[in-house]
Amino acid sequence: MPLDFTEFSKRYEAIIQEADQVFQAVRAKCAENVRCEKGCSDCCHALFDLTLVEAMYLNRHFNERFSGRERDEILRRADEADRQAYRLKHEAVKAARDGKNAQDILAEMAKVRVRCPLLDDEGACALYEFRPVTCRIYGVPTAIGGTAHTCGKSGFEKGKAYPTVYLDRIQDQLYALSHEMAGAAHSRYKELGEMLVPVSMALLTEYTDEYLGLRDEKQAAEEDAAEEKRKHPVAERLAAGKAGKAAKTGGSAPGKGAPACSGCASAGKPGACSGCSPQSITLGQAPAAPGRAAMQMPVAGMGGRPAPGKKKV
Repeated sequence: MPLDFTEFSKRYEAIIQEADQVFQAVRAKCAENVRCEKGCSDCCHALFDLTLVEAMYLNRHFNERFSGRERDEILRRADEADRQAYRLKHEAVKAARDGKNAQDILAEMAKVRVRCPLLDDEGACALYEFRPVTCRIYGVPTAIGGTAHTCGKSGFEKGKAYPTVYLDRIQDQLYALSHEMAGAAHSRYKELGEMLVPVSMALLTEYTDEYLGLRDEKQAAEEDAAEEKRKHPVAERLAAGKAGKAAKTGGSAPGKGAPACSGCASAGKPGACSGCSPQSITLGQAPAAPGRAAMQMPVAGMGGRPAPGKKKV
């Protein structure tokens, strides 16, 4: 069943719009510290990943805009960047297996410069209006998991408090939307919504129905039932027994009448439904938690974007 990306595209664009508004709000308060300007491409040489909805959105606009020799050149640069990113991540995994401290590995990767394939010879982004959220927020103080970061070319000083964008909130929205999209597509790949890829791979990938593992509702139900029966040979018999017992006692069978959301609760849980995921981006206030007061994060580190991890934008 073909995936109708229209609705999810519009909802992703709402997140983009909010990210732009947050950036401008910080810029308005700290105009002398935010030094983003035309011709600066510092944020175009960082290693970061995209969620499924971001990757497909960028891929769609790339395919709509480029063709011929110009397209081939971008794909050539994407292939080169992807090979470099793969090597770096492979080295990071090896270092972790050898016992190297995870924070040290991430700190080193944050310093690595990988040229974005969409950066043209004049130092401009070839798909600027469709650039990912991470690119839109870069240049102002951000925080992931309580650790602050900012652009090394900015005027924000280490140790001082500034309005800060909490990327965890944005990332949670992107994960929730990606999971919802994967669910709507009835993909046979259970972890499709968890997929993270660099910009280079987002451009190189052909997001066909086959690649996404799309199925129609009937096919999805039949395959899922067969898989469940294979894992649990007595599951069908147990379910029938419970249904019969419920009928005798006047109750309802398990699953019937239950709320659509089972209470995924944690806003930071990848795959949380949209009803439980954060509804806005937090600026200058820590993500809500019991007993945790609003605060502004000091800039703890300068000159590098957070390296790839589960929580990234």
